[in-house]
Amino acid sequence: MQENQDIRDAIAAICQNFPGEYWREKDRERAYPTEFVDALTESGFLACLIPEEYGGSGLGITEAAVILEEVHRQGCNGGACHAQMYTMGTVLRHGSDAQKQQYLPKIASGELRLQAFGVTEPTSGTDTSRIRTTAKRDGDDYIINGQKVWTSRAEHSDLMLLLARTSPRDAGPKPLDGLSVFLIDMRSALGNGMSIKPLRAMVNHAATEVFFDELRIPVSSLIGEEGKGFKYILDGMNAERILIASEAIGDARWFIAKATEYAKERKVFDRPIGQNQGIQFPIAKSYAETEAAALMVQKAMKNFDAGEPCGPEANMAKLLASEATWAAGDMCMQTYGGFGFAEEYDIERKFRETRLFRTAPVSTNLVLSYIGEHILKLPRSF
Repeated sequence: MQENQDIRDAIAAICQNFPGEYWREKDRERAYPTEFVDALTESGFLACLIPEEYGGSGLGITEAAVILEEVHRQGCNGGACHAQMYTMGTVLRHGSDAQKQQYLPKIASGELRLQAFGVTEPTSGTDTSRIRTTAKRDGDDYIINGQKVWTSRAEHSDLMLLLARTSPRDAGPKPLDGLSVFLIDMRSALGNGMSIKPLRAMVNHAATEVFFDELRIPVSSLIGEEGKGFKYILDGMNAERILIASEAIGDARWFIAKATEYAKERKVFDRPIGQNQGIQFPIAKSYAETEAAALMVQKAMKNFDAGEPCGPEANMAKLLASEATWAAGDMCMQTYGGFGFAEEYDIERKFRETRLFRTAPVSTNLVLSYIGEHILKLPRSF
């Protein structure tokens, strides 16, 4: 993906101000990279998918993918802010005119952050049909009760897109019926029925648990029609998977560049280690795997921007890119040997960060089951 060189150059220039030392400190302290997020916001890159009429750039998923790929290729991490790009898509595509006018311009300018996406729960995992968080209508309000987990950036977001049950799982013809989407103003909700608990994890992703106890929100918080929420969030998941795949490609290319440079310079037994096939071949293989995965990402982007179906491509792009970057990370660790475990080289940090892509936002096995059932027409496996 070498197109949009002007965007790549601009992102690279921003990232130069946030070297490895910056990310190491944030990782060590489990701190949010506020300065980096502010820099991307002020540059307008986080508003690239918001139409111009709402103050955004009105660009396509291709440009958004290039932005995030380059962020990761430069050794930075877009996990702190990438949701600002795709989460607003539910509001853009399914929100009312009033909701779009109220929120999208402020999201585009950075006045409001829409970073939190409340879907996953402790007892449901990837079976979204079994979420237990409920939203019950009470006059002009909904009352929210329940719990979300692995809700990233909840402490650093003004708004949350929340998926909750407005009718029981067995009330409709399909288990996923009866789910609704709400846009919650976390500034007023916090301490008034909503609480947040940070979760320390392997990667610095600002992960949290969010608890709802009789939280009252206005009916105007509902996005689209009641009970149609799963369809609304599913509509935005292809964008998320394409963008996450692009981040994975960026990480893989960073690993390959670091390993290649080190293999040329590091000498053992009076020769550069890159001269040894045991070092050279894994780097070459990783390069080939990454470029192949990047082609699938490009295909998914092209279909998405053309308004064509892209579910298979988006899922395969995420699968192939996450596997390619994990292999590249392992290869890079092996190339560096003991030094790969040292913080100062940033390999171990990126190694931990890139592992996440095999699990989130959709696990490898769930993608494989999707391919098996929906593309190959095999019997449903679960």
